[in-house]
Amino acid sequence: MKEYHVDTVKRSTLSQQVLEQIVQLLMNGRLNPGDKLPAEMTLMEQFDVSRPVLREALSSLETLEIITRRPREGTFINDRVGSSPFKVMLALSINNIPAVIEARMSLELGLVTMAAEKITDEQLEKVKQTNDLIKENSTGDYGRLDKEFHRLIAQSVNNPVIEGMIDSLLIAHEKTDNLITYREPDITVEHHLAIYEALKKRDPYEAFNQMYRHLSYVRKKILDGL
Repeated sequence: MKEYHVDTVKRSTLSQQVLEQIVQLLMNGRLNPGDKLPAEMTLMEQFDVSRPVLREALSSLETLEIITRRPREGTFINDRVGSSPFKVMLALSINNIPAVIEARMSLELGLVTMAAEKITDEQLEKVKQTNDLIKENSTGDYGRLDKEFHRLIAQSVNNPVIEGMIDSLLIAHEKTDNLITYREPDITVEHHLAIYEALKKRDPYEAFNQMYRHLSYVRKKILDGL
C-alpha cells in the first residue's frame, strides 16, 4: 500500500485540514486521477485523526466529486478531477460558507448576463417549466428543481472553457442549499420569474440585477441561520 508523507493534523482544524492535505497531494502530483487511496485505518494513522474526522473529510471530497467511494473496492480519485481545477479550489474553502456563497454569486452573475445574449427559445421554455414546477410544489421541498433552474441558465452559455466552473457552481449551490432551514416558494418563484422575463427580453443588465436580488436574498437567509 502506497504511503503518503503528510503533516500531523492539528486537532483544532480536524477534517478541514485532512481535506486540504489530500487536495495538496493532488495539486503537487503525488495523487493523480484514478489513484486508489489507502484503507481508512492507514489514512487515520498517517493523518493522526479518528475515523469520524477522516470520514467527514472524505464525505466533503465526495460531495465535491473529487473522490468516489466504491463498496468493496475502495476510494478513488475521480478520473476527471484533473480537468476541474475549480472543484479543487472549492475544496479548500468548502466550509467557509460566506466565501462559497460569494463564489457562487460571482459565477452566476457573470453567467446570467451571457445567457441573456445566448439562451435559445427552447432553453428559455425549460427554464420557465422548471419554475412552474416549483410553483406547483406544495411541500416546499424544491431544492432539486431550484438547482435545475440555475443549471439550465448556466449551461445555456454553451462555453466549453467555463464548463468546469459550472460544475463548481452546482456543487456550491448544493452546499448552500443544504443550509437553508426554511423554504419560501412564493418568493423563490417571484425572483425566478423576474430572471426569466429578463432573459426573455434579452436584457443582460436586467438579468444581472434580478439575479443579484435573488442571490442576495439567498445569502442573507443562509448567513442569518448560521
